[in-house]
Amino acid sequence: MIGITVAAIVVIIFLLVSNNLIKQLANQERDRMDIWAKATERLATADVGSDLEFLLGIISQNNSIPVLICDKNFNISEFRNFQLPERGDEDKSVFTELSTKNKEYLSNRLIRAANGSALKSLSKSNRHFIEVELYGGENQYIYFEDSKLLKNLSVYPYIQMTVMVMLALIIYLAMVYTKRAEQNRVWVGLSKETAHQLGTPISSLMAWTEYLQTTGVGREITDEIDKDVKRLSVIANRFSKIGSRPEMQLEYINEVIGKSLDYMKSRVSGKVEIRLHLSEDDYGVLLSRPLVEWVMENLTKNAVDAMQGEGLLDITTGSERNIIWIEVRDTGKGIAKKNFKTVFNPGYTTKKRGWGLGLTLVKRIVEEYHKGKIYVKESEIGVGTTFRIELPEAK
Repeated sequence: MIGITVAAIVVIIFLLVSNNLIKQLANQERDRMDIWAKATERLATADVGSDLEFLLGIISQNNSIPVLICDKNFNISEFRNFQLPERGDEDKSVFTELSTKNKEYLSNRLIRAANGSALKSLSKSNRHFIEVELYGGENQYIYFEDSKLLKNLSVYPYIQMTVMVMLALIIYLAMVYTKRAEQNRVWVGLSKETAHQLGTPISSLMAWTEYLQTTGVGREITDEIDKDVKRLSVIANRFSKIGSRPEMQLEYINEVIGKSLDYMKSRVSGKVEIRLHLSEDDYGVLLSRPLVEWVMENLTKNAVDAMQGEGLLDITTGSERNIIWIEVRDTGKGIAKKNFKTVFNPGYTTKKRGWGLGLTLVKRIVEEYHKGKIYVKESEIGVGTTFRIELPEAK
């Protein structure tokens, strides 16, 4: 943030300095045109004894600033340094000697510059017009434009600023990508190490379950222990899949959700009512069953925590426009609208204990592995929250 602020200040200072230099150059050009106009006026009214060579020298020095000489009715008599659209007239300076196309070009350019106003008023308010007395005492008007060099310089700072901004953006994106890649490597390493460390105690617990059955412990007790041990094995398997592309299979979403909630129903508070509203048609989706079950368990646990062990949890499925959607709605404490996106960031949690990685993992599974979307559809403080998952339908 500090780096971006410093860069913005540097860019602003650079623009201010550049604009100041351009204004100074523009003022110098206007001063040169004042001298050129006076020399032209003196030359037009000079007598035989005047220093004509000096005046002609001043006039001939202008080889960069475009100039038009016209009367109050916009009738052009002479011009200099204009890039004409039709070739063949580059060396001419008398307007009447030009081709029809070039005449129209210069006339339109002059009229656009004057905006249809009287030249006398423009000569006072617009420094691009200078009033002089030429040719028998009749007032003429010299219209001049910024030179090509000045025009290029006026655009150059903005081009340079654009390039600087683009370079800064590329550097920023590269840093973000590098940081994210590093976080991913840490996350994958932690996940696989967790799966590896869980392997030994799970194998030991399986052996202890078999031993308890031989000692006469009730079958119901050992069956429940066995379910939890198998559950730990499934969890370890899920962690081992992080960082590698999971195998996708055609599964039916209602059946997957129903099975994932069977385990949770007996392990959440009896004061939480879980209601399923499954679509009439069971839609097929290419997915990794263990990971999608993990998603549903995470969302269910979060919902139960948000309701503090008491409330209503509605899970609904449906389809629209080749998208299979799942909505998980609770009657918990709700989420502020400003946190609708940040709830998926690593470390975000409202619990006193926990790392705040549950929803981050859910988002990664849904969006990176299954090319779907997950977001907070709606939420109201004190009323509840609805999470929506969208997955592409298998074709």
